[in-house]
Amino acid sequence: MQSIFSGRRAVIVSIALLTAVLHIVGIGRHVQRELFNLYYSYFSDLLLPFTFYFLFCLPTPELALLRRWEVRLALTFLLPSIAETSQYFGIPVLGETFDPLDYVMYACGALLAALVETQVFARVFRFWRIAEAGG
Repeated sequence: MQSIFSGRRAVIVSIALLTAVLHIVGIGRHVQRELFNLYYSYFSDLLLPFTFYFLFCLPTPELALLRRWEVRLALTFLLPSIAETSQYFGIPVLGETFDPLDYVMYACGALLAALVETQVFARVFRFWRIAEAGG
C-alpha cells in the first residue's frame, strides 16, 4: 500500500514542482506582446487551480471527503472564487483587481485537472486506480 501512495505522491509533487518552475522561469517574459497580457492575466488562474486539485489528491486518510473527485473539483473552484469575490468588494485577497473572467479560468483549471485525473491518470497509472479504490 505504501508504494501505491508513493507513486501518487511522486506524480503530485512533479505537478507542483513543474508549476513552480513555470512561475519562476516566467515564460510570459518570452511570449510575443499579444500573448503577454493574456499570459499574465490568466495563466496562473488556470494553472494554480489545476495544481491545487492534485494537492487535494494527496492521500489523507483523515479527510475521507477528499476521496471524491467531485469534492476536489468543487473546492478547487470555490476557494479562488471566494478570493475573487472578495476583490470585487474591495478586500484584497490573493490580488486586488477583480476580473469576472478569472472565474472562467478557475473553472477551466479545475475541470481540466478532474479530466486529467479521471480520464488520463486513472488509465495510465495503475497505482492511481488502486489508491482511489482504497481511499
